[in-house]
Amino acid sequence: MNWLDRRLGAVCVAAGLALGAGAASAQTTKPAPAAPAASAAPAAPAAPAQPQGPVKLELVGMQPQWTKLCGKDQGTSKEVCLVTRDFGQSSDRSPSLAFALYSMAGDDKHFLRMILPLGMLLKPGFRLIIDKGEPIEGRYSFCMPNGCSAEAELNTANTNALRKATTLSVVMRNPVNLEVTFNVPMKDFATAMDGPAADPKVIEQQNQQMQKQLEEKAKKERELLEQQSGIASPAPAAPAAPAPTTPPAPAK
Repeated sequence: MNWLDRRLGAVCVAAGLALGAGAASAQTTKPAPAAPAASAAPAAPAAPAQPQGPVKLELVGMQPQWTKLCGKDQGTSKEVCLVTRDFGQSSDRSPSLAFALYSMAGDDKHFLRMILPLGMLLKPGFRLIIDKGEPIEGRYSFCMPNGCSAEAELNTANTNALRKATTLSVVMRNPVNLEVTFNVPMKDFATAMDGPAADPKVIEQQNQQMQKQLEEKAKKERELLEQQSGIASPAPAAPAAPAPTTPPAPAK
């Protein structure tokens, strides 16, 4: 069932996400040097702006709806289904995280697999909060150039709560140990989970279209930045193979 684990499209996560707009601005804008005063000691460099408290980001779905995909597990021959969707800070930006809930026929356990942003502390792991329920502990598996694979195991009660949930909060910590929360809307999740599986060919076409739109937007932004900085556009490089957005299935 390889196609279950390779929806086309890329999660292009910025490593500096949630570290503060001031730091991002400092990297993209080069300030003009001030004229030194005569016989004056050099001024101390200003400290970079730092976030003052927890960061909360409200995400939106990158696809129009949740998608359910099903196939046969190669080891057990049982049916395995996943309900998946990508989320970002706006529909015209690259995804911030990818979400997939895996379930196997006859098994009460469900595995929530995600691709989470780079630049976060890995050792404490992350927490899931379904609406205002008790936190569910999760752990990181490994990191790739486009994000980190993470997993949490859900029991029947957790899954039932997720079906009725309004918001799923994914809570982690950034390098300066501030809490960062991604709020994921769960509207229509239960409808997708209890409904029929989608045609994978249709989903692949949708992901290809979304990837093309993101690439075109990134190209325009790069050209605008080059014009503003007075740098000539380099020759385009050969496109890299797209990275999968759907987190891999958990090992059995």
